[in-house]
Amino acid sequence: MTTIELLEVALLGLGAGVVGGLAGIGGSIIILPGLHWVLHPEDPQQHHLYMAAAMTTNVFVAIPSAISHHREGAVRRELVRPVMVWTAGAVAVGVVLSNFAPGQVLKFLLGIAVVAFAIKNLSTVIRPRRRAFDGTGRVERATPGRLATTGITTGLFSGLLGVGGGVVLVPMLNALVNAKLRYAIATSSAVICVTAGIGAILKLALLGQLDLSWIDALKLAGVLVPTAIVGGWTGAKLTHKLPLFWVRVALIVILAAIAARLFGIWGGAPS
Repeated sequence: MTTIELLEVALLGLGAGVVGGLAGIGGSIIILPGLHWVLHPEDPQQHHLYMAAAMTTNVFVAIPSAISHHREGAVRRELVRPVMVWTAGAVAVGVVLSNFAPGQVLKFLLGIAVVAFAIKNLSTVIRPRRRAFDGTGRVERATPGRLATTGITTGLFSGLLGVGGGVVLVPMLNALVNAKLRYAIATSSAVICVTAGIGAILKLALLGQLDLSWIDALKLAGVLVPTAIVGGWTGAKLTHKLPLFWVRVALIVILAAIAARLFGIWGGAPS
């Protein structure tokens, strides 16, 4: 990489950290399209190497975010363990499956996931869910079946696409388990601390099957991680200070730009 590219990748790590900490989504959803944008790889299979670097970075985004959320008392520890167990197993399956898919296909699927997450947040902003007050307040539905479904879905998605999994875990905890959004974001960060590490180790170990170097992936992660840690800490702090409406609006804008880039609608055709 050139000096300019190194600086751009470092800034990418900072931005991914802020978004990841703010939304509890790890950061890969920013890092992966960003690396394609900055480095312009000729071989589509480089996407797998970027996945390994992004998944490694996710761990370092999630840890400071989870610590910050824990200090705010937002991490629901009774939800973390069961979701983490199911997610950990499923993420391993997802990573193995990802090695059988061409990089260009995985990038397209990532774009679909970005669009779906943006639409979900947009629908909430436009038509916020109203709750009838019956004297009991918000009631979580943290049944074993719902937690298993949440964990398995998150793990498969995370392993297959190389993302932290928060883009699935946060809305599923919010909608399926009925956890408050702030608690869902905080709990997601705690889960990703472990599951992203499992996914990263496995993806790095399997890069050789694709004639890619795990050392190159770690070098790339080494540029992303320092600024991502700062960003993750900052983003987690902002989660508890910014109104939820503006958190969602910011996410929608960022995700729309990412999706446009992935599909070549904005910024020219992606590499």
